[in-house]
Amino acid sequence: MRKTKQSIPVNHFDDEHNSGMSIEKIFIKNLRSLEELAEVEDIGTIEGIAQAHRHDRHSFYLVESGTLSMDIDFEHYKIKPSSIMYMHPDQVHRTMEFKNVTVVSLAINNEHLHPEYLQLLEDMTPVKPLVLKKETFTVLSEAAALFIKLSELSFNKKNHTLLKDCCNAFVGLIIGQYLEQSKPADKLSRFEIVTQSFRKLLDREYATIKRPTEYAQQLNLSTPYLNECVRNTTGYSVSHHIQQRIILEAKRLLYHSDRSVKEIATILGYDDYPYFSRLFTKVTGMTPLAFRNKNLD
Repeated sequence: MRKTKQSIPVNHFDDEHNSGMSIEKIFIKNLRSLEELAEVEDIGTIEGIAQAHRHDRHSFYLVESGTLSMDIDFEHYKIKPSSIMYMHPDQVHRTMEFKNVTVVSLAINNEHLHPEYLQLLEDMTPVKPLVLKKETFTVLSEAAALFIKLSELSFNKKNHTLLKDCCNAFVGLIIGQYLEQSKPADKLSRFEIVTQSFRKLLDREYATIKRPTEYAQQLNLSTPYLNECVRNTTGYSVSHHIQQRIILEAKRLLYHSDRSVKEIATILGYDDYPYFSRLFTKVTGMTPLAFRNKNLD
């Protein structure tokens, strides 16, 4: 049975100088169970990976060899060599298995991210692992090796600025690969632009704004037009997206914490606990407690 916590654990990256950023290469050999993972010591920034958690920073991974399996917000991924992976601080995840993995791990907080990169990451979240072409992977791997060496320089104000620039350069390279797989912003239709704005607003306000009309007002649009844009782009209504975002957070809290259903309802902006319970049941096909019990390890 899983160990419960009062809230979803946040894994804090401990860099030597509390600089708010770190980059390192890690090797882990043949860990095939959560029990084995829990026993691992001195594995740098991925200590505590056996337990589902969030990170306190934006996390980027370049998988150079081996394979690893991860659960991220109830989706399972098997990540192979020559892949990149980005995780937003909001995303709950845990690592299920390693097999001879060599991975470059970069973590950086909002304060040190280039504002343009931070906005791009917010816009593209969530993303899936991405397998790179051999030539592209080689460029990122060589860049990472250089940045890691620079990060090992003696710590001072000048080198702190250099490390910040290196980390942002690496982030920019990874963002560029994800953007190549998506449609350029200048080619987005009006419907897609509106939907993108709605999703950004929803991710910020899902706990406080519940009605499509309120989102439309925030975006200076009519409710029918917002619905038309979102449905045309995604196939689903505004109400559907609002419900799905709330239920995702509810699932995170039900599975990864021991807060009561009533507490979770309050966190998500529902003073009417029975209404929240009915909504969860309607969307998922089971009560909140049934979901929690079903997903116990």
